[in-house]
Amino acid sequence: MRPAPALCKPSLLVALVTAGAMMSACAGVKSAAPVGGGGASGGVGGGGGKPSSGTGAGGTGVTVQPPGNGSCTNLRCRQGSCTGPGCMATACPNGGTTSLSGTVSDPAGKRPLYNVVVYVPNEPLQPLPEGAACETCNGNFSGKPIAVALTDTAGHFKLDDVPVGDNVPVVIQIGKWRRQLVMSNVPACADTSITNLDLTRLPRNQSEGNIPKFAIATGGSDALECLLRDIGVDEAEFTSDTGNGRVHLFQGYRASPTIATNGTSASLKPVDQLWSSTASMMRYDIVLMACEGDSGQSEGRTAAQYQAVRGYGDMGGRIFGSHYHTNWVRSEDGEPNAGYPMVVKFASGEGPLPDGFLSTVDTSFPKGMAFRDWLVNVGATPTPGQLALVGTKHLVDATVPGVSQQWLYGMDTSKKTPAVQYFSFTAPVGQKECGRMIFSDVHVAQGGGDSAAVPFPTRCGAAGADLSPQEKALEFMLFDISSCVQKDDAPVQPPTIIP
Repeated sequence: MRPAPALCKPSLLVALVTAGAMMSACAGVKSAAPVGGGGASGGVGGGGGKPSSGTGAGGTGVTVQPPGNGSCTNLRCRQGSCTGPGCMATACPNGGTTSLSGTVSDPAGKRPLYNVVVYVPNEPLQPLPEGAACETCNGNFSGKPIAVALTDTAGHFKLDDVPVGDNVPVVIQIGKWRRQLVMSNVPACADTSITNLDLTRLPRNQSEGNIPKFAIATGGSDALECLLRDIGVDEAEFTSDTGNGRVHLFQGYRASPTIATNGTSASLKPVDQLWSSTASMMRYDIVLMACEGDSGQSEGRTAAQYQAVRGYGDMGGRIFGSHYHTNWVRSEDGEPNAGYPMVVKFASGEGPLPDGFLSTVDTSFPKGMAFRDWLVNVGATPTPGQLALVGTKHLVDATVPGVSQQWLYGMDTSKKTPAVQYFSFTAPVGQKECGRMIFSDVHVAQGGGDSAAVPFPTRCGAAGADLSPQEKALEFMLFDISSCVQKDDAPVQPPTIIP
């Protein structure tokens, strides 16, 4: 192998711009680097060479072969596959490779995450754009990646053909969750395992990296804001819509009108103001709608609000709705929102399901199979493909083939019909996918009932408790809706690196 260069030479300096600060390749550290949000997104580029794909020990990987007929640039010159002028490393013997491996987890550092993109950039990262927009699974990874992998259902990844030597940057990203770390040294022709799991979790706050901008409609029977806190997002990131946090709360029906974080109490705007126009929603990447506990309340939306919510989804918004929020897309009976394409077959009447209701994971599509395995890996169920649920209802009988996808379903023995508990679809319905909606008849474990009138975070109870089995299922869905939008039944693939 050729000797590693003196990285502090200006001609070889690799600068990484993160959150307004610059980290150079001469920093000599192995740490997590904060990455800010906002601004224009940089495109993915390759700078010569043709992508080749393979499967590493921990997830599907993609490497780019640097050009053999031109000078390499930056970290590309330190890849073992580089053969052109300026290359500083040689190919590993016997078909070997220089690699990095590890496990990506949620911000709490407790549960591994599936389908997270891990890559080595060859240029400075660009700020991530804020707000809803149509995005492909190739279009939101800046820095011109030169080695890319996806995490598997145990959160494992393996990056092949990693640049050799000092200060190699690594980016961990799913949707607009993004964090960066720098490896102080990567030895040639060996696998370096990142054993410090605190480095490979997603960011808990803005100082650690980028977090999507959330709007949460609070509710009297559910507390999705508690789920987001319990997966590890710092309480200081929860604010009213005028605050600087990445999670904005809006008061829903029967929920507290205030929030109490950062040492102060602040008033929340009524959620009707969030739903007042598509423009008011478009500044958010993801909108979570907690169950209000009253079907009549959710049926009483105005025509303008229906148009706003549907418009947000059609223009790239991500919507996660609990229980009666399925009324936003209910159309088959003409009430309350005739005119929306039929996405599921609703039950003839609402019915509660017994605690311990045994649901089945639909494994007829690739993500369904991953969901099945992930639930076992995180201890949500000992039986692959089955999940016991509590506090759930029967609102949906079936999905519409080719339009929506069921994830969890079971048999309602009292009605003798199937009961779909989770379903998803892309929007606009029947057109090229842009946004995405997921609806669930499953609640989080805390924050409803009498606790609804208590401000966040007190309504959530003690921080740090483990998630219930169904909350773990909800966490999978939360990160799945955060990821890039594709056909629900399509296999996941690493982003294509464009030469």
